[in-house]
Amino acid sequence: MATSRVITWEVSESKGIETAWTELGADALRARGRAVGTTPQPYWISYELDTGDGFVTRRLQVTVESADGVRTLDLRHDGAGRWTANGERLPDVDGALDCDLGRCPLTNTMPVLRHGLHLAPGEREFLMAWVSVPDLAVVPSRQTYVHLGQGLIRFVSGDFSSDIAFDGDGFVVDYPGLATRFGRS
Repeated sequence: MATSRVITWEVSESKGIETAWTELGADALRARGRAVGTTPQPYWISYELDTGDGFVTRRLQVTVESADGVRTLDLRHDGAGRWTANGERLPDVDGALDCDLGRCPLTNTMPVLRHGLHLAPGEREFLMAWVSVPDLAVVPSRQTYVHLGQGLIRFVSGDFSSDIAFDGDGFVVDYPGLATRFGRS
């Protein structure tokens, strides 16, 4: 049985706010979200995320509206490690299990839940299909997650590192430099 939650973050990186409506099951996550940001330029974003068994991304649909116009992305994972963006193959992210929507604390949840890293010791390296906001470019991103203690994970990607606090359900509570959840619990 899925548990529904509504989570809102203050997103310091974009000087904005994001709300996600989530449905968390034993082995899958569905969510839809809305965000507004003012950096690097004012934008509105909406997204829908669907994962399959093991919290593996199946599909991420994103729409961004900014002064540059409206852009959309339909990012799909075929379950066998291959990705497409708006129907075009993305061989550079082959093998990735997860998407990572830029400036979105929700998309850190899938790898954390899959490996229980918010609850138990471990260190994992991932290849992600990282989606840049607001331009919606999809590029490969190597990321490492290291369990530091109950609900605390060190996130490392390239030169960037942050110790992220997660709740017991695997959702971000505090991501220094990116976002802090309202009504922290």
